[in-house]
Amino acid sequence: MPRQVIVNADDFGLSPNENAVILGAFQAGVISSATAMANMPAFEAACAMARHPLLTGRIGLHFNLTYGQPLSLGILSRPHFCDNAGVFDLNLPRHRLWLSREDRQAVLEELEAQWQRCLDNGVRPSHLDSHQHVHNIWPIGEIVARFAARQGVPVRLARNLGQNLSLPKRVFKRLLNARLQQLAGATADYVCTPVDLRNAAMPTKGVLEIVAHPNQIGTDFGDAYLNPGESLTQLLEQRMRGVPRVSYGAVNSVGLPGGAVVVKP
Repeated sequence: MPRQVIVNADDFGLSPNENAVILGAFQAGVISSATAMANMPAFEAACAMARHPLLTGRIGLHFNLTYGQPLSLGILSRPHFCDNAGVFDLNLPRHRLWLSREDRQAVLEELEAQWQRCLDNGVRPSHLDSHQHVHNIWPIGEIVARFAARQGVPVRLARNLGQNLSLPKRVFKRLLNARLQQLAGATADYVCTPVDLRNAAMPTKGVLEIVAHPNQIGTDFGDAYLNPGESLTQLLEQRMRGVPRVSYGAVNSVGLPGGAVVVKP
């Protein structure tokens, strides 16, 4: 078993429904952290919820380049990122290894704008990941990791556990993760989805992050990755029994989430 597990709910701020489910999952002890989308309609409401003692210090930034309108101006004119209506429309292949200087600057400005909107609403993000894993595109990942290092926060690695990772994907993710760790420093050691948690062998050491998208099933919580009606609550209890659920805190010098807060499920 891993030493600790971070159960992170993505998409906080996407809508009132996501906000309500994520708050409920915190209250039930199912999740231990979340990441917020700074350009979404329910973001300010999510920031208000983030002042709840259960959420304080546990909310990161879910960097978004694929959905809605950007918060900065420069990226509007970059055809790889936005359409003519000024809406995100990312059209970069996942294997893209290079971006122009203008594109890189536009991505950085948008990242800074989304981060600043968190600060303006009273939330200093505890960590960084991205919507639809856009920071798994190599040059975007480098921008995100360098920014995370400047802010002193961890960045999510690319998913590196699961049965459906081909050899080329494993090699790419290993190289990408080494680069993210080199640039950003401390983070969780392993990343998986709830489906991977159900089906794959779990690590025997280190810190595991589970990327969750919780949904409500009656009085219980499921997940968008799981089958309809399948319980995320029960899956975590079965597969992570006895493993402390923690949130990202300040990164410490030995490469583990420091200042972590243990969540009692």
